[in-house]
Order: sequence, then structure tokens, then C-alpha cells
Amino acid sequence: MINKLHYISQGNTPKEHLENIQQACQSGAELVQLRLKNISEKKLLKTAQEAREITNHFQTRLIINDSYKIAKEIKADGVHLGKTDACPLEAKKQLYSWQIIGGTGNTLEDCKKLIEKKVNYIGLGPFRFTETKENLSPILGINGYLTIVEELKTETPIIAIGGIEVDDILDIMMTKVHGIAMSGAITKDFNLIPKINTFLDAPSTSEQVYKFDSEK
Repeated sequence: MINKLHYISQGNTPKEHLENIQQACQSGAELVQLRLKNISEKKLLKTAQEAREITNHFQTRLIINDSYKIAKEIKADGVHLGKTDACPLEAKKQLYSWQIIGGTGNTLEDCKKLIEKKVNYIGLGPFRFTETKENLSPILGINGYLTIVEELKTETPIIAIGGIEVDDILDIMMTKVHGIAMSGAITKDFNLIPKINTFLDAPSTSEQVYKFDSEK
């Protein structure tokens, strides 16, 4: 089962990423993704090993962005592959059978290809403009998710990603995506995590009336 909330790590240094991962775990995150860019493989491996220690302590799932080799070496729970990373089928051959593979999709066609390659989940976005990603693809918005989810009719979990704020969650989940990935909003306030988890697990009958109170 793929978790409904994915926290994507942020920070200006590997140390900040680890500190934020620790805070996310302490606040109740059930899955975190270590997303470090422009860093040597040696530093990434060291940071990933430390992230694995943190997540093991809290029994939190750890996904490594981009590198399935490092995901395998540290026995992470899986890897998330971008569109220019390794093919999911190749990664699947190398990884342990229990490790999960996520893939990035921006269009209906992307999603169809990822489903053919038997990924365990698709990170579909961006929902809106976000500064955490360079060369951003066209934004999807609510209508984009509605169209793609309806067209796909897939059992492969779709995780919405890209500039998502707390106030967006209700509308996004009504498109019948499986869950959401958040980075900036959570990094600013890790206390949001238990509220978001409660929100995502709310019965569909109460979704319409469920309200966030960010002051509490």
C-alpha cells in the first residue's frame, strides 16, 4: 500500500535535509523522500545512510530520489525516478523485490508509459508553479487531474505534487488521486503533518465538511 502523504525533503545543505526529515518523522510522516540535487554520489550515499537511520528509528518509509543504486545499497523502501533517470524496468531488475518504484509524470501519455513499466505509483504534477523544480512542466490544476484520472482508470496510485498548499488538499483529493506530495508547506510548519494525515484518511462522506484550522 502506498502512503497518501509524501514529504519531499528540502534544505540548503545535506544537514538541513536530514534535520527536516527528522522533524517530519517526529511529526508523524509515514513516508519521506530524500531529494538532493547537484551533489556528489559519495555525499548522497552518506546522507542517505543517515536518513535511513532516522527513518528506521521512527519506522517511517524512505524513498530515494533518482538513484536506485543508492536506494538498494542503504535498503531504502524504494526509489523515485524522474523522466530523465533510469528506466523503471531496469531499476526493477536491480532492486530488491520488496522495494517500490515511483515515477514522475506530467501528462496522460507519461502516465500510460509509467503504468506499462509497472511503477508502484506515479507522482503527477505540477499542480501549480513551484520553485523547488527547475524546467517546470505546464501546470495541471484541478482540471488536469480530473481529466487524467478519469482517462486512465488505473489502479496505480496517483500522487499529486507541485506547489500544493493545505487549502488545496480537499479539492485535489476530490479528483480521486490517491494522495499528495508536499515539500515547502510542510517544511515551513511540520505541525501540519498530523492534521494532513487526519484529513487524507477522513471518510469520503465527511470530506465535504472537513475544515482545517491552521491556528490550532
